[in-house]
Amino acid sequence: MKLSHLIACSLFAGSLLFTAQAHNHKAKADIVDTAVAAGSFTTLVTAVQAAELVDTLKGKGPFTVFAPNDAAFAKIPAADLNALVADKAALTNVLTYHVVAGKVMAADVVNLTSAKTVQGQDLNIEVKDGNVFVNGAKVIATDIETSNGVIHVLDTVVMPSN
Repeated sequence: MKLSHLIACSLFAGSLLFTAQAHNHKAKADIVDTAVAAGSFTTLVTAVQAAELVDTLKGKGPFTVFAPNDAAFAKIPAADLNALVADKAALTNVLTYHVVAGKVMAADVVNLTSAKTVQGQDLNIEVKDGNVFVNGAKVIATDIETSNGVIHVLDTVVMPSN
């Protein structure tokens, strides 16, 4: 067998193994890997990397992340977003404002009026017309379970008070 065929067969077998592992591992992915795999949180993942919070959000947890999707970040003017990403302390402040310690499923969120974030301030939670809002941001998807918590998707980035 030619070396090129051997390499091709090895790569094919490796990709099959990776696909099988990814399929079996899907329910066990952590918050960061789940966000990456979703494909709609690229800005959030980039911000988490810039703030050096990847290891934290890959940690044991559990965490509840109210995760703004890419459309939510697109609402922020580019210059403001670039300035935020360039300021690690401010970025960390904003990102940790989207995280609550513990695993809080949607059925529990609807019974809350607020939740303390790991940043230290409270998020205001309101249920109106069957929709849940966190500091005015609409929750557009819920209960994305991960190995170390849960993700609820927001349509807007929420900002802590200074």
